[in-house]
Amino acid sequence: MAGLTGHPVLEIGDKFEELQNNIINNNKNKEVIDKAGLVVKGEENSNNNNNNQGGERDMAPPTSNSLHRSGSRPQLDLSKAAIQGNSEERDPTILLPNQSDDISHFALDIGGSLIKLVYFSRHEGQSIDDSRKKTVKEISNGSRRSYPILGGRLHFVKFETSKLNECLDFISSKQLHNGRIDSHYWNSEAPNKENAVIKKATGGGAYKFSDLFKERLGVSIDKEDEMDCLVAGANFLLKAIRHEAFTHMEGHKEFVQIDHNDLFPYLLVNVGSGVSMIKVDGDGKFQRVSGTNVGGGTYWGLGSFDELLELSQRGDNRTIDMLVGDIYGGMDYSKIGLSASTIASSFGKAISDKKELEDHRPEDISLSLLRMISYNIGQISYLNALRFGLKRIFFGGFFIRGHAYTMDTISFAVHFWSQGQAQAMFLRHEGFLGALGAFMSYEKLGLDDLMVHQLVERFPMGAPYTGGKIHGPPLGNLNEKASIVRLCHI
Repeated sequence: MAGLTGHPVLEIGDKFEELQNNIINNNKNKEVIDKAGLVVKGEENSNNNNNNQGGERDMAPPTSNSLHRSGSRPQLDLSKAAIQGNSEERDPTILLPNQSDDISHFALDIGGSLIKLVYFSRHEGQSIDDSRKKTVKEISNGSRRSYPILGGRLHFVKFETSKLNECLDFISSKQLHNGRIDSHYWNSEAPNKENAVIKKATGGGAYKFSDLFKERLGVSIDKEDEMDCLVAGANFLLKAIRHEAFTHMEGHKEFVQIDHNDLFPYLLVNVGSGVSMIKVDGDGKFQRVSGTNVGGGTYWGLGSFDELLELSQRGDNRTIDMLVGDIYGGMDYSKIGLSASTIASSFGKAISDKKELEDHRPEDISLSLLRMISYNIGQISYLNALRFGLKRIFFGGFFIRGHAYTMDTISFAVHFWSQGQAQAMFLRHEGFLGALGAFMSYEKLGLDDLMVHQLVERFPMGAPYTGGKIHGPPLGNLNEKASIVRLCHI
């Protein structure tokens, strides 16, 4: 290697070779941390492995680009995660084809209006000792071994917070609360909590209802910060899942390919009961810059959310909103770029025509309310993007619910006020960002584990490249690219 010091590719190869040697020499199921901040799990000694029954604890990541894992701590493998289902399906299942460890995680985001649940399941009909499972070979400390690939899925379910018991019944019926899962208690130094069942949750309800979870399910809630989880969930989806982000304008939906090198910074607008606007600068790097109390709770507070949305599809807001054309005799105000159909005042006609509000059709009122909230969210979002020089705005939260008119209205507002310079983008798992972030916090490696998989794929341990193609974006500073990202902890 003489004369090649400082070459980024060779240095990465040296880093991984050093890590591999450390794992072999430190063969006691301990974390090995290299100077770049990578964490790699060592393996248990051979005596412990020989005592395992059925090979359950003799699992490792299923591909040659995966990290070694502890034989006693199940972990999540996010490599090659992909959406399962057609392009129009809302909240589609996420397939984890390379999952090898047998896990039963679930996580909750308990908001003021809705409970969002994310949980893992193995492929249907596949048991832990299924001899038909696909197996792969992996070099480990000079020997070759077989590892099972269980595969699995992430599922997404929502409940009304006011109907919390339905959520508890669902968890109980699926037996999601069984098993000691949380990483805090895989430590043998905590024998007094040996039987504890710990589940991750975020949102205000994680505090409000923690005693009820303990009473009904015997589950202790490990609370994760709400903003941390929102950002972690969004970053995971945008980095790892194809066909997640899309635009929606005038009824036309188009998926957006995200350039990982150009993802940050962006504005994340989470429209729940209220609205939070978060400037995201990187993994674990963000700032809540604004928000508004006019959000999904405003709409829902005036009626059943789904019923209002259904009514709005049959509504005509022109009968209740005052338009520019109503003021200018059917003409545009072209000097300042306002068309005759532009809303000058939401509910403006409710004070005219000698009509009371109840004299108007519920369908028209619902549509007017939907447009008022959506336009304001779009406008305030763009103004914050302009404030920080951001071109990309991602909208999430259950207010949107994949509703075409809502997305069109937000998109129009962003397009109008930015004069086409900014773009509104939406996420297929829009309402589950916080729950996903909480789910990822079971493994503090989280998304960084995925990043490490990608690094190892391009720069295998002990075999630094001296030529050939390198797939994927170019690496920058190794410390920046391979440092551990605490998805749910700043």
